[in-house]
Amino acid sequence: MENNKLVLELCPNFYRIINFEYFEEDVVTEKLIKIYEDFIFKADLTNEEEKKAVKKIDYVLGKYIDDNLFRRKMQKEIYNVRVSVAYKNKLLAIVENIIAIFNHYEEDTTRSIYIARWI
Repeated sequence: MENNKLVLELCPNFYRIINFEYFEEDVVTEKLIKIYEDFIFKADLTNEEEKKAVKKIDYVLGKYIDDNLFRRKMQKEIYNVRVSVAYKNKLLAIVENIIAIFNHYEEDTTRSIYIARWI
């Protein structure tokens, strides 16, 4: 019970992510939310690395909900994620890959300047 309270403190986007309404055929979003739930409640919050990963995956999936461009990129890139059998914590490896996709997306969008044309 105490762990659940700490998780909710670390994840300000928890209810937005869990209650996000997606299309029925959107399997990627369904799986991402399932991975999110599994990871944040199974993470060892005494481990600083996993604690940071919990905060970051909460931020990333909050961005996934808000940003349509990122959502499209994630839905394309997630199929390229591969996790080796050698990993002990496969869930952490998947979360790290999701975060890496987000970091790559941020780098690309901050380098590109979008100029809107006003008529």
